[in-house]
Amino acid sequence: MAALFSFYDWQARNGVVVAQSLVAWRRVNRGGYRPFLQHVTGGRPVATRPLRVRQSRRLPRTLTEEQLLTLVEACEHLRDRFLLLLMAETGMRVGQALGLRHADFVSHRRELRIVPRRDNANGARAKTFDEHTIPISAGLVRLYTGYMFDEYGQCDSDYVFVNLFAQPYGRPLRYQAVHQLVRRLRARTGIHFTLHMLRHSRATELLRAGVNVDVVSRLLTHRSSTTTSQTYAHLDVEDLRAELTRHGAWDRKDPT
Repeated sequence: MAALFSFYDWQARNGVVVAQSLVAWRRVNRGGYRPFLQHVTGGRPVATRPLRVRQSRRLPRTLTEEQLLTLVEACEHLRDRFLLLLMAETGMRVGQALGLRHADFVSHRRELRIVPRRDNANGARAKTFDEHTIPISAGLVRLYTGYMFDEYGQCDSDYVFVNLFAQPYGRPLRYQAVHQLVRRLRARTGIHFTLHMLRHSRATELLRAGVNVDVVSRLLTHRSSTTTSQTYAHLDVEDLRAELTRHGAWDRKDPT
C-alpha cells in the first residue's frame, strides 16, 4: 500500500488528474509537537494515504510438551539437547544462546547472564541493549555440567556452544549449523517447528499459569511489558474460563 500510494503521489505531482483524486492531503499539526521535517513542509498540506488496510494479527505458533519431548529425544548429541531445553526453559532467542560464554553461567546461584556483545565470532546477536540476569532451574544446571564433562571435555573456548562433531573444531556454533539441526529434527520427527516457537511456547505457558506479564517480559528481555502483552494476547476461551474459576468468579449465586 505504501508503494502504491507513493506512485499515485508522484503521478499527482506530475499533473496526472486521475492520480490527484487518489491522493489525500492534510495540514501538519499546529500544536506543540513539531515533526522532524517541520522546517521543510512549513505548515503546508502533505500527502497522506486515503485508505488503510487493517492487517490481521498472526498468533504465535507454539509447541506442546509432547512435541518438545519428541524433539529433545531425537537429538543425537547432548549439546543439541541442552540447546533446545535451554531455549525452551528460558525463552531465549537463538542469538542470545549462541553468544553465551561460560562466565555467563553462575551455576551455584542458578543464574544466567544475557550480555549483548558486538564481538561475537559467530555473528550471534542478543537483540537487547542491556545486560539481563535470569533464573534457571537446577535441572538445567545439571544438564550444562553434564555437557561440559561428557562432550565439551578439553575444548578450549569461551563459548558454550561450539563445533564438537564437525570442522572447524572448537569454533563457536553459527546460525547455519543450528538451522541444519532444525532441518534434521524436522525430518526425524515430522514436527515442523522453528527455534523461535520454543520462545513463544514458554511465554504462553507462563501466562496461562498466571505468571504476571511483567515477570514474563523480564524473562524474555523485552524492553516493555506492552510488547509482551501485545504479542501473547492470544489466550483462548478455556484460558479465560480457567482464570475466572481460579479467582472464584463462578462462585456467585445465579441471579435467576
